Amino acid sequence: MTVLQIDLETYSSIDLKTSGVYRYVEAPDFEILLFAYAYDDEPVNVIDLTDFGDLPEQVRADLTNPSVIKTAFNAAFERTCITKHFGIECDPYQWRCTAVHALTLGLPGSLDKVAEVLKLDAKKDAKGKTLIKYFSVPCKPTKVNGGRGRNYPYHDPEKWAQYIEYNRQDVVVEREVRRKLERFPVPAHEWGLWALDQRINDRGVRLDRGLMEQAITCDSLYEDRLVKKAKEITGLENPNSLAQLKGWLADNGLETPDGMAKEQMPILLDAAPNDTVRRVLELRQEMSKSSVDKFKAMKRAICTDDRARGLLQFCGANRTWRWAGRLIQVQNLPQNRIDDLALARETLQSADFDWLGTLFGAPPFVLSQLIRTTFIPTPGCRFIVSDFSAIEARVIAWLADERWVLDVFRGHGKIYEATAANMFGVPFETIVKGHENYRYRAPGKVAVLACGFQGGPGAMENMDKKKEINPDEYPRHVKKWRDANPNIVKLWYTAERAAVRAIREKTTVKLAHGVQYRYAPGMLFADLPSGRSLAYVNPGLEHDKKFDKDGVIFYGQDQQTGKWVKQRAYGGKLVENLVQAIARDCLAQSLLWLDEAGYNTVMHVHDEVVLEVPNGTGSVEEVGDIMSRPIPWAPGLPLTAAGFECEFYQKD
Repeated sequence: MTVLQIDLETYSSIDLKTSGVYRYVEAPDFEILLFAYAYDDEPVNVIDLTDFGDLPEQVRADLTNPSVIKTAFNAAFERTCITKHFGIECDPYQWRCTAVHALTLGLPGSLDKVAEVLKLDAKKDAKGKTLIKYFSVPCKPTKVNGGRGRNYPYHDPEKWAQYIEYNRQDVVVEREVRRKLERFPVPAHEWGLWALDQRINDRGVRLDRGLMEQAITCDSLYEDRLVKKAKEITGLENPNSLAQLKGWLADNGLETPDGMAKEQMPILLDAAPNDTVRRVLELRQEMSKSSVDKFKAMKRAICTDDRARGLLQFCGANRTWRWAGRLIQVQNLPQNRIDDLALARETLQSADFDWLGTLFGAPPFVLSQLIRTTFIPTPGCRFIVSDFSAIEARVIAWLADERWVLDVFRGHGKIYEATAANMFGVPFETIVKGHENYRYRAPGKVAVLACGFQGGPGAMENMDKKKEINPDEYPRHVKKWRDANPNIVKLWYTAERAAVRAIREKTTVKLAHGVQYRYAPGMLFADLPSGRSLAYVNPGLEHDKKFDKDGVIFYGQDQQTGKWVKQRAYGGKLVENLVQAIARDCLAQSLLWLDEAGYNTVMHVHDEVVLEVPNGTGSVEEVGDIMSRPIPWAPGLPLTAAGFECEFYQKD
C-alpha cells in the first residue's frame, strides 16, 4: 500500500502546549505555513503555502484516499490541522502515527529523542526550536521590529529558507524512524483502537463554561482576601513572596527551610513560637492550595462549542500502553465528597460565594470537589458512567491461578473481607460493621492494594491513606498476605526467571494464559494474550548484590527527568506491567464493544468509561453487561462492571 509521509509547520496565536491542537486550530489566524510530504521512498517536497503555493491535486486527493496510508510523527496534530485548514475530513483509520509506534516499543515520544536512541544517520534539525519560535508563534512588539506581533517570511528570507529545509528534514527523519520500527509492527487491531481513540478525542467532552468561570472568580476573590489579611498581620508588601515571608518569619523567631514545601508545613506549624506566626503560616498554606489549576486548564482548552478535546494520549504510559491524560489531566481528578453536589454547583453558579462557604466550607475545598462536575453532557443527553470492579486484583489472580481469589470474584466479590478472613483466620461472615472482627477489614483492604506487585511495608504505608493500621504491624500483614496468596507470590519469581532465561539464552519462555517472554535483537518482549507485546529496550542481565542473583535491566525514559537511562525490573515490577497491560486491554475491548453498540465515549479514566447517551436510549444495565462480557483471549477471567447515570460527571 502507498504511504504518504507528512509534516506541517503552522502558525496560531493560541499556545499549542497548554491549549492543545483543537483549540490551536480554532484561532482566527491559524494557518498551515509549510506542507512537506513524500510518497514511499521518493524525495521530499515542501509546499510553501505562504507563497501562494497549493497542494498538488494528487496529494489533495490522496488525503481522503483509503488506499493511501498517511503517516506523521504525532499524526493527531497533522490530521487535525489538515482537517481545519483544507476543510476536509481526515479519517483516522487511514492514518498511522509514528510517535505511537515508538511508544509501543518503549521508546521516547519525541522525534529528536527517538532518532537519538535509534542512532539514526538522519537527525532532526537542531535549529528547529528557534525557527518555530520565530515564525510559528506571536512575537513581542518592540521598537526594533516596528511594533509587529508576528514574523512573516519576508522579515527574514534566510531564516525562512532554513525553516523550509527544517520542514523537509522532519519528513526524512520520520521516514527513517518508521523504517527502523517496521521490523516490530503494531498489531492491526491496535491501529483500529488508535483510530477509535482519535474519534473519542475529536468528539471531546462538554464543559460547563459558566461553572468554570465562576470557580476561577471565586478563587481569585478568596485569594485576594487571604493576601489582604496576610498584609495586615505582617505589614509585608507581598506576603506571597517567599523571600519576604521567610525574612518576616525569621524576625519573628522562626527559621524556615529554603522552599517551605507543602510537606514541611506541619513541622513549621508545630514549631511556630506564637499564635501570630502560626496564623501567617496557615494563611500561606491556604494561599498555596491549587484548587483552580484544573479550571484554568479547562479555560485554556475549551473550544468555541464548549467542548474540550484531545484529553487522552493513546499509549501515554508506554511500558503498558495505558492511556495518559493531557491538558486537563482527567486521570487525576480530585474525588467528590460533598453530599449535595447539585446545590453546591447551583450556589457557585449564582456567584453567592459567601453562602457557598457557609454551606460547604472554604473555597479551596469546595472548588476541588466541583472539578469533576464541570464535565456535563450535551443537552438532551445524560452521562452513563461505568467501571470495572477491582480489575487489577482479578487479573493478577487469573494470571497466577489463585483459585480462592477467583472464586471470590465469581461469587460475592467482597475481596477485602475475604482477604482479611484468609489472612487472620476468622470467619468471612464476621467481617461486618459492628462485629469485633471488622477491624481486620482495613489491613485486608490495604494488603490487597499494596502487596500484589511484591510490595512490602513501605507499600502498605503508602496505601494506608486513612492511617487505620499500626505501622509496626505492616511487616506482619505483608507476610500474612503472602501466606494467603502463594500462587501470586510464585508468579513474581516465575516471571523474573522467565525474563532472565529469555535474555540469557536469547530464546522464548512461556508462562500460563498466553503470556511469554521473547528475546529479539535489542528487545525483550512480553507477549500478552490479547496479541500485542510489551517491549523492554536493550535488555541485559546485571548481578544484584542485594539478592545475590542476576536481574533484568533495560533502558527507558526516566519519568522525572525525561533522560534515557538504565532501569531495573524485578519480579513484582514485571508482574505489575503484565497486570496493568492486560487490564488496559480489557478496557480497550470494552471501548470497541461499546462503540459497536452505538455508545459515544467522551472520556475514560483508568478503568472507567464516561458515555454521552441521548435520553431515552441505552441503559446502565446494558453498558454493564457489555463491559462484563467474557474476553475471548482471556477465558476464565471474571470481569464485572457497574455504573450509574448522572447529569454531571461525579464519583458514585
